[in-house]
Amino acid sequence: MSKYVVGLDFGTDSVRAVLVDTADGATLESEVHWYRRWKEGKYCDAPKNRFRQHPLDHIEGMETTIKKVVEKSGVRPGDVVGICIDTTGSSPVPVDERGKALALTPGFEENPNAMMILWKDHTAISEAAEINTLSRNWGGLDYTQYIGGVYSSEWFWAKILHIAREDDAVKKAAWSWMEHCDQMTYILTGEKDPESFKRSRCAAGHKAMWHESWGGLPEEGFLSQLDPYLVEVKNNLYKDTYTSDVVAGNLSKEWSEKLGLTENAVVAVGTFDAHAGAVGAGAEAFSLVRVMGTSTCDIMVAPKNVIGDKAVKGICGQVDGSVVPGWVGLEAGQSAFGDLLAWFKDIVAWPIQNLLAETSLVSDEVRKQLVEAMNSKIIPVLSAQAEQITTEESVPLALDWINGKRTPFADQALKTAITGLNLGTRAPHIFRALVEAICFGAKKIVDRFEEEGVEIKSVVGIGGVAKKAPFVMQTLADVLNRPIRIAVSDQAPALGAAIYAAVAAGVYPDVENAVKAMGSPMEKTYEPQPSMVASYKEKYERYEALAGFVEETTHHKNTEKVTSDV
Repeated sequence: MSKYVVGLDFGTDSVRAVLVDTADGATLESEVHWYRRWKEGKYCDAPKNRFRQHPLDHIEGMETTIKKVVEKSGVRPGDVVGICIDTTGSSPVPVDERGKALALTPGFEENPNAMMILWKDHTAISEAAEINTLSRNWGGLDYTQYIGGVYSSEWFWAKILHIAREDDAVKKAAWSWMEHCDQMTYILTGEKDPESFKRSRCAAGHKAMWHESWGGLPEEGFLSQLDPYLVEVKNNLYKDTYTSDVVAGNLSKEWSEKLGLTENAVVAVGTFDAHAGAVGAGAEAFSLVRVMGTSTCDIMVAPKNVIGDKAVKGICGQVDGSVVPGWVGLEAGQSAFGDLLAWFKDIVAWPIQNLLAETSLVSDEVRKQLVEAMNSKIIPVLSAQAEQITTEESVPLALDWINGKRTPFADQALKTAITGLNLGTRAPHIFRALVEAICFGAKKIVDRFEEEGVEIKSVVGIGGVAKKAPFVMQTLADVLNRPIRIAVSDQAPALGAAIYAAVAAGVYPDVENAVKAMGSPMEKTYEPQPSMVASYKEKYERYEALAGFVEETTHHKNTEKVTSDV
């Protein structure tokens, strides 16, 4: 009898579900739900780097997408044997003693600090700096050693510390915190006891400084020097963590009725989207899988006997089993990839949004159609014209730090820069400079791994940018001077989650065997162009020089501010 599994992938803007045949990984149905409140811009303040999401956006999306793929497929409910969830991260949620998200409780429904603190929220820059300083100077273990040596404002403890200091009401009401992937899994299984719930190894190891060698989370003596509240949080968290091939529980009665499934369906331990994406794309040893969307996560796996006890500096963590159980998962990434291009699109579209909206020359309906048509064509037209620019033309030089720097050596205080503008510079020239910038940022990640002695044998691209932006992908191949293989699957993270679900449900004995049967094949390879490789080699050196200048200037200004404040 056929068996099917559901992979549920929570992204920044939407959640998508896929119903997958465990025999060959074929997707029978898929469904996408866009977050309504997020789309309206609620609870966010971009100039202050505050990005929050209401849990209802995710709960509604989970119900809608899973229910629809099951209904549309026509498969028998009892043949759906497993579900696994992947999410963005670190995206922690404050919860009460029953594990219920604080934003779903009276008095906190509209409080941004009670929402999910989205991965891209950078309000905790100063708290992350405190964690880094203490880790190096408190006289005990350096708890950042297995996360690249730098704790980021995008991560678990920094965000909790920031909210605790900013909002006393949330601090007092939040019994504990859960990562997004754990919270959604907890909801599906109908759990009522957060202390006994199986937490994600991936989330804990990469974002919460959990490591087996020191017995789990950082010790109380360390956390108390940051804030005694963090000790309270730790005591209500976990000691053990679990990989995503493990069963977290069965689908609850409430959710089985909502989704049209049975309580026999197992729910696997949750994980992060990029790590699931690497599994969906094949998860081969020493293959760097670049999950390219609004940001990037760069994931690879390596055997334990190769990595050993080596702490790879400058990346976003190395965790045993975070991708494939029994292998070490390594993570890096860029805080903005597609987001940098989307930012420029918004700049170019400003007259469309603001001037066209005020004109009385056309009807409201025509104006709406014009705005939609123009917005949809900006990126494709810019890409086409930027691609035609010759190497002899003057193209500006840009950095990719529009949302800070994630790798190498996370620094979210950094900003982007563009230099080399002149009166001949047009929008396609700037667009090309931004495309080159995100590709140069990708090369910094490849260089970091290799400088640390971690071999990269191949590069695989997945995600929206990989599938829909050939100009970006060709530029990336030229900058890296490496072939870039593109996975067939449009939903590689969701497929990876489905693979975990198949193992948790007992269809396959382990992730390696499940990947062989269900993983996505490759559909295309971008080969580097020798003429462009040489050109980008010289420009990359100038990128590094500009990056060094901006970094030094930023840190000098920050030092002056700290001195002034003191």
